[in-house]
Amino acid sequence: MTISADAHDRDAANPGGTASAAIMPVFVASLFLSAFLLFGVQPMFTRMVLPTLGGTPAVWSVAMVFFQALLLGGYAYAHLLVARLGLRGAALIHLCVMAAALACQPIAMASGWGRPPSDGEAIWLLGLFAVSVGLPFFAISANGPLLQAWFARSGHRAAADPYFLYAASNIGSFAALAAYPFLIEPTLTLAQQSRAWTGGFLALSALIGACALLSARGRPAEAPADATAPSAATGPATERWRERARWVGLSFVPSGLLVAVTAHISTDVASAPLLWVVPLALFLLTFVLAFRDSPFLRSRGMERLVVWFVGAGLFGMVSIWPLWLSLPVHLGLFLLVTLAAHHALYRSRPDARRLTEFYMWMSFGGVLGGAFCGLLAPHVFPFVAEYPLLLLAGLLCLPGAAAAFRDRSGPMALLFAGSLALVVLAVLAGRQFGFMDSPRYWATVALVFALMLLWRRPERTIPLAAATVAVLTLLQPLLTETETRRSFFGVHKIAPSPDGRFRVLQHGTTIHGAIRIANDDGTPATGRPEPATYYTPEGGIGQAIAALRAARGGLPRVAAIGLGSGSLACHVRPGEAWTFLEIDPDVVRLAEDPAMFRFLRDCPPAPVPVVLGDARLTMADQPGGHAAIIVDAFSSDAIPAHLVTREAIGLYLDKLDPAGAIVVHISNRHLDLRHILARAGAEHGLKAYVIQERPVEPLSLRYRAPTVVVVMVREPAHAGAIATAPDWSLVPPDMTRRPWTDDFSQILEAIRDKARR
Repeated sequence: MTISADAHDRDAANPGGTASAAIMPVFVASLFLSAFLLFGVQPMFTRMVLPTLGGTPAVWSVAMVFFQALLLGGYAYAHLLVARLGLRGAALIHLCVMAAALACQPIAMASGWGRPPSDGEAIWLLGLFAVSVGLPFFAISANGPLLQAWFARSGHRAAADPYFLYAASNIGSFAALAAYPFLIEPTLTLAQQSRAWTGGFLALSALIGACALLSARGRPAEAPADATAPSAATGPATERWRERARWVGLSFVPSGLLVAVTAHISTDVASAPLLWVVPLALFLLTFVLAFRDSPFLRSRGMERLVVWFVGAGLFGMVSIWPLWLSLPVHLGLFLLVTLAAHHALYRSRPDARRLTEFYMWMSFGGVLGGAFCGLLAPHVFPFVAEYPLLLLAGLLCLPGAAAAFRDRSGPMALLFAGSLALVVLAVLAGRQFGFMDSPRYWATVALVFALMLLWRRPERTIPLAAATVAVLTLLQPLLTETETRRSFFGVHKIAPSPDGRFRVLQHGTTIHGAIRIANDDGTPATGRPEPATYYTPEGGIGQAIAALRAARGGLPRVAAIGLGSGSLACHVRPGEAWTFLEIDPDVVRLAEDPAMFRFLRDCPPAPVPVVLGDARLTMADQPGGHAAIIVDAFSSDAIPAHLVTREAIGLYLDKLDPAGAIVVHISNRHLDLRHILARAGAEHGLKAYVIQERPVEPLSLRYRAPTVVVVMVREPAHAGAIATAPDWSLVPPDMTRRPWTDDFSQILEAIRDKARR
């Protein structure tokens, strides 16, 4: 249902006496601005908070849970106002709430919260959001259903079925999310964004007052009387609760997928507003497309597309794809599943008398879905099981799924049992014959081909998809030697290499360290371990450390940001005092466990201290006079942006001695940060040298990985041999670029730089 062109040309008077041609534009403008502010504050404030927790994507996941919960509170508040009070009383109370929210502005992080705890980060983060932005967000969140309910009482000719106004609301939300990464973030600092938001809030308050006055002049319109109209507030209580359960379920799946998909794609690229808002914008776009009488896609066509994309999505979860392929697959999958669920939700909507109740239960399902992925799943599943489970639930949202299971439950159960046996056999065969590096690879390939063969009857694919999800999530730990540990900061996998000679630490889809556990002849590896992956002596980091040590005759004090498996500890020499700064307690436990990795125990001549907490905060506590600071912090393949800003480099310089150097590991599949670092370093007068190493030996030989490393120094002489080595080159700063700061960073810039190489 869309806003028709003639909606703005209604008569100035109707049979009930409502006399205002301004009703429609005022309500549309109010809903648009309200939604724009509501969804503009989400990336803005999360961007403010992100550096305090190491830039982990989990910050956005928890933020989504908070905003969804507060949205439910706003919808419940609107429902109570409409159900218990007349329009004048409700308007007076709501305008008072808006005034109280105005007193809490401009939006900023609440003072007095200090540092996040080493455990219970999610609860701490929810509290910070509540005291900093809770009341303004709550006040605005009620406007969607509240203004629609007021419009239903206005006497306007379109007031009998006001759900079309939800499109105006979601267009405003979509506009905010599209504008933030491409217009707002690149041009305004966070402080400027906050002040602009306050100005928008003042304008919205005036519009809401106008809506209340216009609605008070009218009388409620009659509900639609045709047979295809939404359900009325009648029927047995059991039927009513079944209807509510359907609203909750159809809201649960898209909301959970929103959190899961966002975490999946931002983990391997960067935790940045661009990758936060794209899935959320698509989520809102589906409301615009689905909340209409003419479906955007016919049901059978949608079913076929969903089945294809679910197969591709499961395939992509167990293999590494380039960014240009993985993003369209996961975002397309999310768009289609969400569109199917939201269209089913629209078809089950009640009439205008139950409008606020409908939105309240819909929001309740959204909160449950977000909480399941953002809060519950990290504690229940040792790996990311929620994403494939929600993909399966998305198939169950298809129009034919319920009928297929109701009418053919016996055959569907047999098909599931046969599919499960087939997938398990495929996995076992893959292990036995060594197909690729992962047995799940071929199981997923089999699923994709099966889905392609069965696509004309999409409901038949559900048992096969369920069997594959069961293997990927529940049976996979029993069929492989992989050990997984999950924390607030992500999933860590510890597994032997395919030939059994190395134990590998992987975070997300990226290897973060490896140690030899068996010699080439199969005997156990003993003695002092040799660093592998990015940390070999001849690698980029090893070259940088050796050159700096030679230039100054030693490295008396070094701070290393990021611990990983502890491989850097093998570069410590007698007489040197190294300190590691690490944010994730699970990483510390893994690195200090000699049964997993022996670098910390067997490499350094003396125990090396490890300081827990975000490096920007813990580095501020370190004494000055460091010879080198090594920045080697990653979340999967993403480098936290707040560790490479102008302010971060200034902090490092304060902790260095006059001849000290900053070494930054920036190897990445999707981003190139060399020019960004050179530009930020130029703000402090630093020279930046880079090496892009490309070893020719196979990974299986020593598990040596190519590295990209930047070394920043005040004078070329401080870099030693790096300044003249043929493998290293000076990166001239592009002074036409805007330097990254704590208030400003543009992830598209780094993506473009990578594409140009």
